[in-house]
Amino acid sequence: MTTLGIPPASTIEALYSDHHLWLKGWLHRRLGSAEQACDLAHDTFVRLLSSERVPATLDEPRAYLTTVAQRLVSNHWRREKLERAYLEALAQAPSPLELSPEERAILLETLFELDCLLDGLPTPVRQAFLLSQLDGQSHAEVAAALDISIPTVKRYLVKALQRCYFADLSFIG
Repeated sequence: MTTLGIPPASTIEALYSDHHLWLKGWLHRRLGSAEQACDLAHDTFVRLLSSERVPATLDEPRAYLTTVAQRLVSNHWRREKLERAYLEALAQAPSPLELSPEERAILLETLFELDCLLDGLPTPVRQAFLLSQLDGQSHAEVAAALDISIPTVKRYLVKALQRCYFADLSFIG
């Protein structure tokens, strides 16, 4: 590593020239789409360029690339799952909502970020947060729905809100 913590460009350049085609093939086998494989291979190297944790030398460069790419694949699948759920909910809405492509992209990105934030919370905490914030239920209604006390609902909401407020969103990408 350099003293600034940014990997030397020559390290990334060598990784790219030596392993880019292999990485695209690896991603293509997992995703079933050449276009998505190209996009995620590109995103993998962009992630490496912006990372401060790339060692100057790698004993197992393909294993390293696989680890970075697998995180991006997981995010990709999570986004697709959220988008499908969003489209299903939209199709079931009583009156059609007209969103511009920009509004839709912002909404999906927000849903993805929220999903990532809440992912590590215990299920009851996540449920209390979603009932309160998305469904607009009162503390009493959340308590009744989850069969817990109102003070527990408040504790759960504080926990979820702290998670959102102090979140490090750099892992999203």
